[in-house]
Amino acid sequence: GISQYIPARERALGKEAIANLKLIAAAERIYRMETGRYCTDRSTPACHTLNAINTQLKLSLTTTNWTYAIRVPVSGGFTATADRNGSGGYLDCAYTLAHNDADGEPDPNNRCP
Repeated sequence: GISQYIPARERALGKEAIANLKLIAAAERIYRMETGRYCTDRSTPACHTLNAINTQLKLSLTTTNWTYAIRVPVSGGFTATADRNGSGGYLDCAYTLAHNDADGEPDPNNRCP
């Protein structure tokens, strides 16, 4: 049935989140070179919604599948997240990419396929 295709569909949607988080991280590096700081949820101007992220980081990300945010971890820097819209099963999937991530690859939580 159809249910056998759901994991494959979710993996494809995961690739969208991974690519967008890499774009956000690259844009953050450029933003920091230009302004001396990262754009985060606590900065002025804040990068707390997709529209704000797009405006401040000069991106044009569009999505109906993920909610993106850039937060400040306790250690400083930034952590960009992509949370799958919806809830339950694969819809609880989330990816995280920190400014100092060793391999530069977003890390999934245990709900991602």
